Amino acid sequence: MEQFEKFEESVGITFKDKDLLKKAFTHRSYLNENEAEGIQHNERLEFLGDAVLELVVTSYLYKTYPDNPEGDLTAYRSSLVNTISISEAATILNMNEYLLLSKGESKDTGKARQYILANAYEAIIGAIYLDQGYDVAQKFIALSLFDKLQGIIDKKLYKDAKSYVQELAQEHVSVTPTYEVLNESGPDHDRDFEVGVYFGEELIARGKGKAKQEAEQEAARAALEVKNWV
Repeated sequence: MEQFEKFEESVGITFKDKDLLKKAFTHRSYLNENEAEGIQHNERLEFLGDAVLELVVTSYLYKTYPDNPEGDLTAYRSSLVNTISISEAATILNMNEYLLLSKGESKDTGKARQYILANAYEAIIGAIYLDQGYDVAQKFIALSLFDKLQGIIDKKLYKDAKSYVQELAQEHVSVTPTYEVLNESGPDHDRDFEVGVYFGEELIARGKGKAKQEAEQEAARAALEVKNWV
């Protein structure tokens, strides 16, 4: 279990149950190649951590923004706990270094790794909650995630990206953006989509995702960056 001591030191938490910490970093794919170790993957911890994360963030937003309506708070929360945001938090914590993955998964550093990191971040929250209690889990979330919130609000990243791009494109260049699937790959049960967002005939940006809607949102976010509208 020594491989996780550095992580414990970096987050200031010493686990009583070291197996719980190892489980939080164990991806399902790892078990296919290491059945003899007799360990479990992190999906149940992820399920628990997701609920703890939502409660902690919701409580923080409720107390921090007493005059904001429910719609604003919901949008802030969605942006703060989405895959991009929490995978970035996991990356800052160097969680990549500790993931237990199959050889195949360990080679993938793209979108799939982003999902794995986000799930591991939630699993760590679940493990901390079980091992140390709510207050320690709340502190971990606050220290690793809350500093992103002001940037999300300042850059209006909490707005639906497609709606925001449409609003600004109509305001600045008098066009309504359109979206087109540029590429599809992968088996039917695990498709990857690449979508382009166009202003008229001009391709402005591309986005990728496991669903067309997700790829469109990514393309819209990229268009905001390209146009310096964030």
